[in-house]
Amino acid sequence: MAKSINDLHLKEACVQAAREVIAEHGVEGWSMRDVARKLDISHQAPYRHFPSRDHLLAEIMRRCFEDFAHFLDQKSKAKKDDELRGMGVAYMTYAAKHPLEYRLMFGTPWPEPAAHPDLVKYAVHAFDVLRRNLLQSHGDKRNAKQQSELEAMFIWSALHGLATIDQSNVMAHLSLSKGVQKKSMDFMMNMIQSALESGQSDEFIKNEFK
Repeated sequence: MAKSINDLHLKEACVQAAREVIAEHGVEGWSMRDVARKLDISHQAPYRHFPSRDHLLAEIMRRCFEDFAHFLDQKSKAKKDDELRGMGVAYMTYAAKHPLEYRLMFGTPWPEPAAHPDLVKYAVHAFDVLRRNLLQSHGDKRNAKQQSELEAMFIWSALHGLATIDQSNVMAHLSLSKGVQKKSMDFMMNMIQSALESGQSDEFIKNEFK
């Protein structure tokens, strides 16, 4: 017989159970019934807090983005001598330690209920951190905003690309030389720094935003 959970705790129980079900069956292969079954409660009970499966998924994604944003803030600020590099290392560290959450955030189409101000605010946080740091480095330079945003897109693309490859099945079959995978993050961060210092982005901006 299905047990009852105090309604004050039901919402949290549903969120946790859904995360476990997603980890077991994938983001496409779960249902509200799976959540209820996991908790041994009535099939209708989760609907007290979540009108649909998409509403529950949106809440899980919002929390993932919020945790990710806080993690980036804490870790990047701890490296005050180079906050940009600290943010990059924090990004890669989070992706490695929380692969399920990372895939939910950046590999899952947003359900319609996800278009919520709180979720969007945390979802764009990583980009905003990059854009803010880069904008400060450009001072009052002409077209500084455009340059900062292009550089932020470049950096984020590199971080996301490496994080995604590291989590892919193909990584185990690349036959990399000893130490290459372990050193890949430091190498990428050094290459990003070199690219930013080369002045090439200045030249591009000068030609493209006349």
